[in-house]
Amino acid sequence: MIGDLIAKPYRVELTEPEVGKYLRRRGCPSSVRTSRAVEQHSKAVRRRHGETWPAIRAKVKRDGGEILFADQVGIRSDQVTGRTWGEKGRTPVVRRSGNRFSVNAMSAISAKGRMHFVVFTESFTAEVMCRFLDRLAGHFDHKVHLVVDGYSAHRSRKVRDWLAAHPDDVELHFLPPYAPELNPDELVNADLKHSLPKQHRARDQAELAAETRRFFHRRQRQPHIVRGYFGGPHVR
Repeated sequence: MIGDLIAKPYRVELTEPEVGKYLRRRGCPSSVRTSRAVEQHSKAVRRRHGETWPAIRAKVKRDGGEILFADQVGIRSDQVTGRTWGEKGRTPVVRRSGNRFSVNAMSAISAKGRMHFVVFTESFTAEVMCRFLDRLAGHFDHKVHLVVDGYSAHRSRKVRDWLAAHPDDVELHFLPPYAPELNPDELVNADLKHSLPKQHRARDQAELAAETRRFFHRRQRQPHIVRGYFGGPHVR
């Protein structure tokens, strides 16, 4: 399209590579497009960057606490992700169980390279969230400031009651609506879904849960990868 715009007034026909060189020389390299939810409020995102986030950091510094970002993810037995090489006309086939089952997980990560997680087979509810908070609080001798999205279970009465009973253990902070790109733990979920199907041959829910736990245990031993999740342009 840019080549056509150049050709109309200047009558100069450029090939696609020539247009690419022209744009790169002027500071416009090719990049993968990203998407944003139309429901996202840009003012709320700007307010988070300019006001909310600095206030959270100042509070954490006063408390001597630590900031973690958390999110939940679901893994299905019939999920297929990733690409591979194969002979033309013969699509590679992954052999796996024809039964359909799933497991869920919740993880929390810090910029220091720490990762905490729980894998469960039931739906994500307020009870599961409270169990996760119990486990998280038991791993720290200082206050945890946990950043999550506005999912209903995170704002439930049971979770509020748990937080009121543990004011020195965990405090929740909420991301703006429809802004998952601000949460580095979303990259953990993408990493899990990209890595797991490459080798998993789970025949039942228990095996899928075990393989999901192995992924998280492996990442816990790789703090440099956990820190790398914070290198995304929207969370850096």
